[in-house]
Amino acid sequence: MGAAACTPTSETAAQAGKDPARPNILLIISDDIGVDVASDMTPGLIDGLLRQYGPSGHDHPAYRSIQGRPASTPSLNALAGSGMRFTSAWAQPFCANTRASILSGLYPVRTGVLDYTGHLAQHHHSFVRDLKEKGGYSTAAFGKWHIAGLVQAGAASTGAQYPGMKPKEAGFDVFRGNLNGAPPTYWEYDYHVQDDSTPADQWRTEKAPTRSLPGIAPTTYTAVAKVADATAWIGEQEQQHPDKPWFVWMAFNLAHISEKQQPNPMMVPDIDTLDEPSRREMQACGGTFGSANVGKCTDKQLMRAMANSMDTLIGKLLDTVDALDPNTYVIYMGDNGTWMFGSGREFIDNMYITRESRGKGTAFESGTRVDLVIRGPGITAGSSNVPASGSDLFPTILALAGLDSPTVVPDRTGTGTVPIDGVSLTPVLLEGATRVRDANAGYLLAETINPLRRNARQAAARNERYKVICDETAATGSCRFFDLREDPLEEYPLNTPASCAAFVDGTWEPSKPEWHFCQLQQVLARDSFIATKG
Repeated sequence: MGAAACTPTSETAAQAGKDPARPNILLIISDDIGVDVASDMTPGLIDGLLRQYGPSGHDHPAYRSIQGRPASTPSLNALAGSGMRFTSAWAQPFCANTRASILSGLYPVRTGVLDYTGHLAQHHHSFVRDLKEKGGYSTAAFGKWHIAGLVQAGAASTGAQYPGMKPKEAGFDVFRGNLNGAPPTYWEYDYHVQDDSTPADQWRTEKAPTRSLPGIAPTTYTAVAKVADATAWIGEQEQQHPDKPWFVWMAFNLAHISEKQQPNPMMVPDIDTLDEPSRREMQACGGTFGSANVGKCTDKQLMRAMANSMDTLIGKLLDTVDALDPNTYVIYMGDNGTWMFGSGREFIDNMYITRESRGKGTAFESGTRVDLVIRGPGITAGSSNVPASGSDLFPTILALAGLDSPTVVPDRTGTGTVPIDGVSLTPVLLEGATRVRDANAGYLLAETINPLRRNARQAAARNERYKVICDETAATGSCRFFDLREDPLEEYPLNTPASCAAFVDGTWEPSKPEWHFCQLQQVLARDSFIATKG
């Protein structure tokens, strides 16, 4: 089945003179906002977990901690209610890993981006270039990039600053935002620009711009600036090039910590970007709006406020898009789980039971499981438990644009090729499919090195039901085994076999849990960056 066959017609696009096979596409990426923060996007999620782990289920002694306090996310809730929610979606454990995987369609072992300090080489193939060169799309990226590496002290004078793939090198016509992983503060930051006046490997650095939005006062607040930039660009495209489709990569910094840690690495957002419940919570704990003066507000309260601020601005962005072309495809995805690391940075306050040493930077569910929603023409609202990965967005976006996805792409050295890891989700979105990978042999991969944990190495693989997570190597003794259907919070590891000989000789079949352990362990020993035979 060709990709174009999946593309529905759009009366609105046709009336505007656009080719219905080339719809507009908006990709929104949040930062450090796990499912726990935005659990209201999935109605019944917390109640279901309470039943599963409470007295009528596992009877876990700490099951009441599941019912915590998520952020107020009315815009995201509405988006989720109008699109397809993927309830078994994985990102990579760190921001850069996930962004590189989305752009390249490859798992980290193939990109070499295994932690937040890494960068994507220019040799890699970006789906954005296909949109531009084969689909005739106008393309723009706004906000956080974090694919070209991190800013290095003294690097500007040596020319080595941000050595990896920049937005224009990836195929974007325009970039406005910040190439780094986090802003110094949310109101003072380098504003990086790539446009017609800059070569693909260069950029301008300007002062943080002052921007406003309907109902929001002029401010340099980065989240407002990037949404204002995006809405202005989209409006210009619709006015000046009404027959041409566009693709926008919209990446928030919220709710990532800022680089300047004083007086607090988090902050209290501008008051007019918060809804009433979030305003009241900040006022009650003494936070100063529009600053890092947080009063007595806890890390968890600040996470909720920052997530709500993002939600408000996503609502402003979607208002603009829906007014111009309501049949635009909108994709929302988190870049990794919520941070749970050290004093003042313990942000998980909902959904998970065991939290210490989990969350962002790990391959546990609380580090990799994220919200993924896709809305647009031909998509019936609902939910799917099909395992999905950030790398799947590469072929999915191309298919929604009526383009075929490459099956092989250049490797990170540029001297060979590798098969793409992503699988298109359009059969689920447009045809009601309940599977895009084999339930047993198909797999998702999450892998990371954590510089904040003495470069601890961890990788995980999952199929439709089971998951294996390994530390350092894929040897049996370093791996844990979970049944994600019966234990989605990873509280009860299954016994692991002493040997996989019965798997190798075919004695075990997929009806036995041990088969799945050996299959997934083999994936990690063969295909992950910790590939070590055990």
